[in-house]
This record gives sequence, C-alpha cells and structure tokens, in this order.
Amino acid sequence: MSKLFRGYKITALSLALMMMTTTLAGCGGNNSLQGGGAGTEVPVEEVTLPLAETATISGLTKFPAGSESEPNNRTIFKRLEEETNVHVEWRSIQSDQWGDTISLEMSNASTLPDFVFDAGFADTDLLRYARQGAIIPLEDYIDKYMPNLKKVFEEVPEYKTLCTDTEGHIWALPWIEQLGSDKTAIQTVSSMSFINTDWLNFLNLEIPTTIDEFHDVLVAFRDNAAALQKEFNISGSVIPMSFIMNDGSQDPMILINGFGEGYGDTDRGRHIAVTDDREVIFTATQEGFKDGIAWMHELYTEKLIDPEAFTQDWSTYVAKGKSGRYGVCFSWDVANIATLEGWEPLPVLTADTRNLTPENDSYTSGFDRGRCVVTAAAENPALVCSWLDQMYEPIQSAQNNWGTYGEDDEFDIFEMGTNENGEPMLKHAPLGDASPVEVREAESVNGPLAILDSYYGKYVTLPDDAAYRLKWIEELYTPDMNREYVYPKVFMNSEDSTTISNLTADISKCVNNAKSDWVMNGFSDADWEQYKKDLEGYGLSEYLSIFQKYLDAYFES
Repeated sequence: MSKLFRGYKITALSLALMMMTTTLAGCGGNNSLQGGGAGTEVPVEEVTLPLAETATISGLTKFPAGSESEPNNRTIFKRLEEETNVHVEWRSIQSDQWGDTISLEMSNASTLPDFVFDAGFADTDLLRYARQGAIIPLEDYIDKYMPNLKKVFEEVPEYKTLCTDTEGHIWALPWIEQLGSDKTAIQTVSSMSFINTDWLNFLNLEIPTTIDEFHDVLVAFRDNAAALQKEFNISGSVIPMSFIMNDGSQDPMILINGFGEGYGDTDRGRHIAVTDDREVIFTATQEGFKDGIAWMHELYTEKLIDPEAFTQDWSTYVAKGKSGRYGVCFSWDVANIATLEGWEPLPVLTADTRNLTPENDSYTSGFDRGRCVVTAAAENPALVCSWLDQMYEPIQSAQNNWGTYGEDDEFDIFEMGTNENGEPMLKHAPLGDASPVEVREAESVNGPLAILDSYYGKYVTLPDDAAYRLKWIEELYTPDMNREYVYPKVFMNSEDSTTISNLTADISKCVNNAKSDWVMNGFSDADWEQYKKDLEGYGLSEYLSIFQKYLDAYFES
C-alpha cells in the first residue's frame, strides 16, 4: 500500500475500480506510471514535462451552451498538448446539464475518468466522494508534483488552509482569482443594479440615491414609455425594471440593503450574515428583509417590475436587454445584459439606513476549493497531477480564466506582449461592443487555476471590465459597507457539511418561494409569522448553530 493511502478505507466503489483495471496507482503500490493508451512507462521520480513520449490521460469537464463542446478543439488545450506531450481524452457535458448528471458520472466505476476538471464540487460532494473512495487525497502529490501550486500556497498560505479539511487532507484543486482585497475585492458585490442613463438624460432626471427617488424614476420610465420608444427606437414595450428572481447576480436583493437593520439579503444561497458582535444571523427573517420585500411588492403593483422577472431564463432576459427595453437591470456586468455605454451602476439606496452587506467569503477574493478532483480510477495520479499543475503556471492560469490569443475567429481576449522587464506578458485586447462573458466562454476553459494580485503587470494586465468594476466598488459601494465581517470560507467536517446541505435545501426553497410570491402577491403579518415558524420547522436554529460554531473556531484560530 502506498504511503498516500495507509489507513485509507477502501469502499465498494474503490473495489469496483480495482476490478476494472489491473493496476491502480495509490492502491496498487506500483512505482511507475503507465502512459494511458500510449503504453508509455514513466518512472515516478522522472515525471518531467514535456514527456519524451506521448501519454494519455482522461478527463471530464463541462462547456457552456452555444460554445465549443470538444475541449481538444479549444486553442488552450491544443497548446497544452504540444507543450506537455500529454493527450487528454475528454468527455464533456453541457453546463446546464451538469448538476443532473455529475452524481451519476461519479458513481459509475466503468466510465470514471482520471480527473474531473471543472467540477465546482461543494464541500459535501468532496467529503462524500472521499468517503466512497471515488477521489484521492492530493496533499502529498501537491508536495511532490505540483511546484506551481506549491508556490501559490507559499505566497498566500491562507489558500492552503482553506483547501485543507479538518483531518488535514486536500481533496480537490482550487480556483483562485484575486482582484482587490477586503472591502474592495471584486467579489464583495455580485449582483449590481444598473440604470439606463440615456433614459435619465432624456427625461432630465438624476441618478436616484434613496428608495423614494428610485420609485419616482421608475414611475417616470413607465409614464413616458411612448416617448422613450420613439426617441430610442425601441422594439417592444418599455420595462422600467427587470431581473431574474433567485438567480445569482441577476437577483435584485441589493435594493433592500438599506431597510431595517441594514443587512439586506446578499447571501442568496444561505441567507446568512455576521454582525459586528460576530453573531451569525439569518437575513431572511430580519425586519429589514420583511420591509424590503413589502416595498418591492408596491413597485410590482404599480407595474414597475417586469412580470416575467420571476420565470424568465437567461436568454430571454438578455434578449430583452439587448433590445434596449430596460430602465434598470441586474447582473455582474451590465455589458452582459445591455451595453456599457449609456448605463451606470446604481449607488446604495438609502431606506431606513444606508448600508451594503458584502458577499460572504469575498474578503479572500474569488475562491472555489472544489474545482478539480483526481479520481481513484487514475492509473497515473502523479502524471495527472503534474499535468494539472500546469494550470497554475501564471500565464496559463490567466488564459484558463479569461481566454487566449491566436484564435482563428475575430476576437482574441489577449495579445502576447512583454512586461517592463521584457518578459512574456498577456495583454488584454479591446473587445469593442462584444459581450465579455460570450467571448470568454468561447475561449476559456476554467478549471483549476490561480491568479494573484501580484501577477498584474508582471504576467497579465488587469482586464478593462475588472478595472472599471473595481472602480465602481471602491467609489460607490465600499464607503457604504458598514459591517465589519463577512462569513469566511470555512471547511466543515463531513457530518456538519451534510447537515448544512440538507437543511439548506428546504430553508432556501422556503425563502425563495416566499420572495417571489410576496413581491407579486403581497403578504400579511400572519403570513410573516407563519413563514418564520416554517423555517424553524425546517431546522433554522440548528442551521445557525452550526454556522456559529465554525465562525467561533475561525476567530479562535
């Protein structure tokens, strides 16, 4: 038995995997790597890329709908094969089908690949697959075969801590994107609200700063619809405000941050926030949430909200935005929905107070610890890890994250240039009117990567859309982030992680259903009290106690 797996319990899946292959590195104790379909034997101590002869490994990943479905047709992976002499046999699943199929993929021993590239596994997934023996611990492989990732961990030790479970194991490779820090980090605000300044200027209106001013602007958009249609040649009805309720960055809850105690509901997945006394609270039972939803209902009854905002999908939402029909919309970047020109982000709206609760986990910038796993089916885990480590080379990470250069189509995310020392550096190319998200989806591959703040100006330039978004956050949002803490990216143990996952399913469903129903139909005090009782019945107290336990431990450490 390899030292990596001493004391490691082999489960039914592990046994199944052992039956499907004659040698399984990590369980077989062999001291050589088999080069997949090429049959090339590479001694463990000599895993050096590029390989002298081609080796083959297998991977599973996903692709956005409407983009290239075959990973090996993407320029990034073509270059990687040339540079490493490692061929990857890919299977690829469309992104919108990933959630429905990945569990089945991970339980099928006959088709399990060497690694899952753009997994995005939650902590519960990682720990479950670890228990089942479907994935292997990576800490020793990182130490031996992943110098690029080791360098990242050495530069920012917190990231290694975040990747490590309570037993000292690293089960997955992370995605890291640093852009700013603390209250100026680009991830502090996910869902931004944007207002059509062309419409404002035409109607001689100012950007609103209070909920009353905001209401009056929406009314002006509604009441001057015919004039707006004529002036801006709008095909279709004028829509004062649209969004996609309960859908990530397209959710409108940034609007209610100023109500009541000023917590809003920025954590749309878990609905938690941290008080300045380090207490975990449930934002969706605060009086400010109640008052904010009641105010949004008033907007709905006055026909100021798109009636399709509760049911529309992304493509419909974007199509209406690109047709110039919105006065206010919500997204990570307005360029994804409408155009950058003629739009500005709304400042934090004053209601009872003026506050914006930053997104939880955001002070450590973008971080996903479950981005890539190596499975127990890998005959050559050292080779797999050596290849995956190439994703953490700085110039490679930037391409994985945003896109590349030398594409055959009309767009290139990057041009290859040099920094002030004459060393290679990727320079972001102008996108013109192209949608950043669409161009990136066509070129990038995501997966495990790391981009640190220290890389900008040395390996890669700061993207234009990140630069203006950071400026928006620093000027418009950071001054109104009055809370001291956000909930950190803690790694719960298996029992607590599973409990939180199970409780979240019912609790979030209850909140999301209430949000949509109440904005459209209104609610009474009796409805509110019953809603809180329902949440208690779904285990809200236990839910908060687990979060509190890990928050206390975080500060104690």
